[in-house]
Amino acid sequence: MYTANGQLERNALIRQHVPLVRRIAHHMIAKLPPNVALDDLIQVGMIGLADALSRYEAAQGVQFETFASQRIRGAMLDELRDGDWMSRSSRKSQKDIEQALRRLEQKLGRSPLESEIAHELGMPLDEYQSLLGKVRGTQLVYLEDIAPGDDSDSFLDRHVADESADPMALLRDQRLRSALVEAIKVLPEREQYIMGMYYEHDMNLKEIAAVLGVTESRVCQLHSQAIARLRTKMRAH
Repeated sequence: MYTANGQLERNALIRQHVPLVRRIAHHMIAKLPPNVALDDLIQVGMIGLADALSRYEAAQGVQFETFASQRIRGAMLDELRDGDWMSRSSRKSQKDIEQALRRLEQKLGRSPLESEIAHELGMPLDEYQSLLGKVRGTQLVYLEDIAPGDDSDSFLDRHVADESADPMALLRDQRLRSALVEAIKVLPEREQYIMGMYYEHDMNLKEIAAVLGVTESRVCQLHSQAIARLRTKMRAH
């Protein structure tokens, strides 16, 4: 959609890509604690969309939706960085779960069942499952979110490929990725499915719940538990 001067028609593109903002927000919300409001995430994403419109150049050879998706998600991540959105109690609960997982894996030599984790924590299974829903957010982050950058840099500016990157750093990154792949392979089957649908196929909680025939809250619990298992295994890296 272009104006007579060949410029992108701003209002039309904003209306057209509101569903994109909402889709990204719905996908990200599973990695965030319950105190983060979906509407707030969407509002920040709209700012990212507006930024994409002002910066996009068709001559770069990148489709607008691809470019906008990166800007929208980057705006959301930047906003989350600005505030400490994880409570102290949630951080402690996540640490307790990871420590229980580590003890059980050493004792059992396998991935423990939910009931075993709950018993190790000294709480009923339903209380443990409720806790899993509360600690979402203290999770693995996207690789691009852990790259350092100046506050003055935009999300994309901070992550342009560096041709002079340290070969040893690249090797360590490859080893980290390989270790993560192996850690995912030993997750319980249902948790593997959830990780694949969420991260590889870009499905949101509602869509995954429909496939598995469970509630969205149950998917959220299993997702948090899978992340806790992965954090325990990846801590050494």
